[in-house]
Amino acid sequence: MKLNKQIIVALVIMIATSALYRVLPGRPYGFAPQIAIALFGGSLFATKKQYAFLLPILSMFISDVLYQVLFQLHLSPMQGFYEGQLLNYVLIAGTAVFGFGLQRNQFSKYITGFLAAPTAYFIVSNGLVWAQGGGYHHAFNFTGFVQTMVDGLPFYPYSVAGTLVFGGVLFGAFRLLVPKFKAI
Repeated sequence: MKLNKQIIVALVIMIATSALYRVLPGRPYGFAPQIAIALFGGSLFATKKQYAFLLPILSMFISDVLYQVLFQLHLSPMQGFYEGQLLNYVLIAGTAVFGFGLQRNQFSKYITGFLAAPTAYFIVSNGLVWAQGGGYHHAFNFTGFVQTMVDGLPFYPYSVAGTLVFGGVLFGAFRLLVPKFKAI
């Protein structure tokens, strides 16, 4: 089956809805759809990888624009654009690699990908925070590294939960809408 107008519309609606969810007030930090979108993009565009990496970046950019508008209107304490943002975009887009093996409907592969991607993101992003002397300013030694990882732990379960929930919604809805779709 080829990517037709209905599939594109369904894809745009799912990505836009996920991006809008990210700016809802009161959600736990880390409980966001971007890693699930990256996995979904990796699965959907396994042969056209540039699109796989573009989906989570586009979703994050839409959310960040909304955050910035809300911040400028004094409706949100969070800015949409911040220092280090480009690195975060690269890390989220990089999790699309975990989606390249999710074209088959194998439950075990989905669970593995849904757990591995946020775990890799957690380790790499917190490792980079530590290596760059991030906001915590822990010593540049093993103890400082461990403390930086511990500081990030409150966000990790929400990241895994968000990936599981949004991954289930994105993959499930798309498979229901397009049951015989093959990766592009």
